[in-house]
Amino acid sequence: MNRHETIWRRPLIILFWIFVWQLAAWLIHNNIILVGPADAGLALLRLIPTGDFWLSIGHSFVKISLGFLLAFASGLALGGAAYRFPLLREFLAPILSLLKSIPVASFVILALIWVGSRNLAVFIAFLVVLPMIYVNTLAGLESTDPKLLEMARIFRVPPFKQFRYIYLPALLPYLLSGCKVALGMSWKSGVAAEVIGIPDSSIGEQLYMSKIYLDTANLFAWTFVIIVISALFERAFLALLSGLQRKGGAVHEADHPQSV
Repeated sequence: MNRHETIWRRPLIILFWIFVWQLAAWLIHNNIILVGPADAGLALLRLIPTGDFWLSIGHSFVKISLGFLLAFASGLALGGAAYRFPLLREFLAPILSLLKSIPVASFVILALIWVGSRNLAVFIAFLVVLPMIYVNTLAGLESTDPKLLEMARIFRVPPFKQFRYIYLPALLPYLLSGCKVALGMSWKSGVAAEVIGIPDSSIGEQLYMSKIYLDTANLFAWTFVIIVISALFERAFLALLSGLQRKGGAVHEADHPQSV
């Protein structure tokens, strides 16, 4: 398959599924059950010029992103500490297993009691993402080459350089893999929490109101917005991590040039 065929294949596949969606809407012929892409697109165009549209996006983006970033930082710190202190890992294991197994709906109800609806998305995104980052951080650190660590101890390499040249290259692939899942889950769980808690000026509130008024076109429009924002945030964050990985590799090669 040549490059030209590859470029055209993806748009054609997307157009095929849009046609299937429109065909299903024609066959069902009930705008409450299913609307076509044209109706959803028109609903989105009606939403874009309104202030409430951008206010809801802004509030949800800040809170869900904050929950993810707090979980990312906490997962790195806890994973690093658990790697350094095995006893701490044993103490954290039951809590992390509990966080991974409890349904999001149960978390949301408890969070409504503890923190209220205003900071609900931050709390839920944090709880959902934390175990993923922690597990991948621990796995990345444990994958570090023991021979390199032994060499660093023999030559008394400073801790910062050990982290930069030995631990970080082993850790970043695991973080990239974990974040690919965690970023999507942060948005799914955060918006789901907003739908249940209905905080003011949020995407979850808009989805809930679409359900109340049986406005399926608006529901599809907001769903499309969630997908786009989540994808953009994911690409930006993963690009940042990938850039850090490439920079680390370039620095490593510059400091240790290959002999000719």
